[in-house]
Formats: sequence, C-alpha cells, structure tokens
Amino acid sequence: MATMTASDLKQRIADDLASLTALRHDLHACPELGYREHQTSARIQQELTGAGVAFKAGLAGTGVLAHLPATETPRPGAPRGAVALRADIDALPIEEATGKPWASTNPGLMHACGHDGHTTILLGAARALAHVPRPRPVTFIFQPAEEGGAGARAMCEAGALGGEEAGGLGPPVEAIFGLHGWPSVTVGEVATRPGPLLASTDEFHITVRGVGGHAAYPHQARDPIVAAAAVITALQTIASRTVSPVEAVVCTVGRIRGGTANNVIPGEVELDGTTRALTDATRALARQRLFDLAEHTARAHGCEAEVQWHEGYPVTRNDAALTDRFFDVARRALGDDRVRLTPSPTMGGEDFSYYGQRICACFFLLGIVPEGHDPALVPQLHQPDFDFNDDAIPLGIELMCRLALEG
Repeated sequence: MATMTASDLKQRIADDLASLTALRHDLHACPELGYREHQTSARIQQELTGAGVAFKAGLAGTGVLAHLPATETPRPGAPRGAVALRADIDALPIEEATGKPWASTNPGLMHACGHDGHTTILLGAARALAHVPRPRPVTFIFQPAEEGGAGARAMCEAGALGGEEAGGLGPPVEAIFGLHGWPSVTVGEVATRPGPLLASTDEFHITVRGVGGHAAYPHQARDPIVAAAAVITALQTIASRTVSPVEAVVCTVGRIRGGTANNVIPGEVELDGTTRALTDATRALARQRLFDLAEHTARAHGCEAEVQWHEGYPVTRNDAALTDRFFDVARRALGDDRVRLTPSPTMGGEDFSYYGQRICACFFLLGIVPEGHDPALVPQLHQPDFDFNDDAIPLGIELMCRLALEG
C-alpha cells in the first residue's frame, strides 16, 4: 500500500459520503433497544463483509467486533498493540417526533442519542482504513446496550479488549477512542478534556412505610407522604452540606408514587432517583449519606425507609497522555480554533467508562450543532425531535481514522 496523504483520506471519505448518509438513515429508521439490536447487528455485519473487514459477531449477544491487522512496521518507539475505536448501536424507548423521511418505523422507539450516527462513523472508518497503510492493528467495537444496559462491560467480559486469546480478534488492545455527537458543540469542532469527562450514574429506590388512615384524623396514622417529603428535602443536603462546594455531586428524585385518594393517608410512598459524582470518593460518600438521611429522616417522622441501591456506570475518565495525543491529532487535522478544551465535566454518564477502567481511553465530543444556530435552541439528546446531523459524519470518520493511524 502506498503512503496516504491527508487529502487522500478526505477524498476517500467524500467519495463514500452519500452511501454512508443513506446507511445512517436506514439505521435511524430501524431502532432497537439494548441487547435486542438484531437487525442493526446484521446490517453492521453486512457492511463489514462488503468492506472486506474480518469480524466476529455475537459478543454480548448482539455486539460485533471487527479487526484490521497492521500493514507496516511501526515507527521506533511507536505503540505496537492494537488501537480500538468504539461505537454504541442501541436506541431509546421514545416516540419519535422529527417528521424526517427516515424517521423510526418502530413505534415507541427511536435513535434519540445519535447512536445511528456513531455506528455510521465507525463503519465509515472501517471502510476507509481497510484501504490505507496501517502502522498498528485496529479493532472496531460495535457494542450493544449503552443506554442503561452496560453493554461496554459485557463486551469487555466477552474479551473484546483481550485479543484473540481472550475471545476477541487480533492482539490485545492498548488504547481506545470513542466519540459522542454533542448538541452544544458546533459541527466541524470537537472537544474533550483529560481526567473526568462524565459522571458516575447510580440509581436508588426508596420505600417509605408508615401507617395509613383517614385524612381527617392524621394523628391516628403515621403519614409516609410527609416523611417522604422530608426525605426529599434532606437528600439535597448531600450536595449543599455533605460534599465540598468545589466537588460536583447531584442527587435528584425523579419519580414519586403514593396515595389513592385526596382524603386517604397511604401506607407507603416510593421514591426513585439518581446520584451523580465525578470521583470515587464522592460517589461513595453520596451513597452512604443517602442511606443515612433516608432511614433516619423517615424514623424521625414515625416511619421506616427501605433503600435499594443500583450501582450504575463509573466515572468516564480520559487518560491524560492519550488525551494529549488526541488534541495533537485533532489540531493538526482541524486547526487550533476548532479543537476545544472542555472546561468542566458534564454530569451525564457513559458506559465507555468500563473500557477506561481496563486500558488507556479517550472519549471526545463531536460537534453536531449546525453553523449559525444557537445550541440552546437545537433539539437535545434524548428528546423526541432529536436527529443526528449528517454534516458531522465526515469529520467523525476522519478523526477516527487519524487516531487509528497517528494516535
């Protein structure tokens, strides 16, 4: 293979763009929930076969792992292990309201988080990289169930990072890159930061039990609604009085269930919510304080609280050295003015974090806001009118390719 120039790569991507845009629209029209992405997985396998890229299907159920071996001798001092590129493939249980010709054909399901765009970008990168000189092996991870199903963890457990001897393909992976279309970054720009980028995402369910009765005689009951209201208020002290003001933490109660009539005090009330943190220490502290506050506050009101804790995704942390390499590659490709340092983490979560627990990882934000548009006025992630911006596809592919070749 002859040496490929930057202009050669851009031209190859441009020549493939119409086909890839059509692919993205096809994927968008057929959304599937986590671990049920059978049609999506089959389409990925079809595309990889057409591109001549070796793959292994069935990891974590519907996950697909693909691989391209190195074609050149690495430069002295350059990494020799595989570099991985990752995309998530699942959709969300949301009724679509975009009105686009390629809108979801599966009622109640849609690609409201851009995973159709992520999958298209990774397939485009596989197509391009299959025809260029490669100084190191490249592994492509198409993982299921990012939306709450911990598909990344399942792929890791299936050997996606461990190479052929661990159930994967090729040599073990040394570094991994992933991206997310981001509706606060303009198309043509990218952003990230070293260290924490996204928060941990734990969930809780609290049942406050009292003694029901007639609303006219509250002294004969032990009102779990009043106790639950006090619990909700007390939980806000996790952020305001437990954690340092310079540390980020969120504790949100998002759902309350209780009661059957306006003149009946119920026997119990249920609360569902989430806590978010950016360090393991803060995460553990928030968990302990939530149990203490719920149980003792309910008891102070003559009730009892039972807390069920569901551990979610870890903090998504970017390896400092790998992030420096990302910035170097991105700035050479785009120029300094289109590569941004994200000033602070976001309290959203990502299961890309599981890869970062095992190997060096860098996750970056790909701009999808149309030029000249106010980011505050465009549809946001997980909204029924969200649609991935096709104009972001070429840059996403180019950066994934450059990170595999130069990162």
